[in-house]
Amino acid sequence: MKSLAGQLLLSSPRLVDPNFAKTVVLMVQHDGDGALGVVLNRALDVSVKDACSKVLETPCTLDGVIYHGGPCPGPLMVVHSDPSQAQIEVCRGAHFTTERHHIESLLQRTDIRHKFFIGYAGWAAGQLDAEMETGSWLTTPATADEVFDTDTDTDTDTDGARHWTRLTTQVTVGRWVNPKMIPKDPKMN
Repeated sequence: MKSLAGQLLLSSPRLVDPNFAKTVVLMVQHDGDGALGVVLNRALDVSVKDACSKVLETPCTLDGVIYHGGPCPGPLMVVHSDPSQAQIEVCRGAHFTTERHHIESLLQRTDIRHKFFIGYAGWAAGQLDAEMETGSWLTTPATADEVFDTDTDTDTDTDGARHWTRLTTQVTVGRWVNPKMIPKDPKMN
């Protein structure tokens, strides 16, 4: 089993679980005990500032939305760009934490990149590997830009499909279609 930590999982049409239709999942951990990731392209209609004032009772200077990280309940999770507040480095420039003192510090930081998540995507030992064998997921290496600069606009793209479509197109064109073989004149196709 090759670890998928630090990869983006893109749901394929073969994946039948509606929780993951057209999702982009950042894989945080993947080993023999199971896997954990967060869905990057499912923005909720809740701002970080509102959640802080209502739930955490913690001051917050951040704007932005909270993301639905997946169907498994869990603590508030943050992917961010500050290595000093990290539990795990997911990929270069993107770090992960669930530690309360790290999160409280991050809530005051407007000078870094961040995404906040409620819930996560989790797989039992061997479950994700089995899904990979059936073609349920496509993979591509995660980059900080893909993690933080998603195409999600909650007013026009409520399900985050633009980010999934763009990445899936990039991955599949590179894998199954040789771009050099595409004629410049579409009439020649």
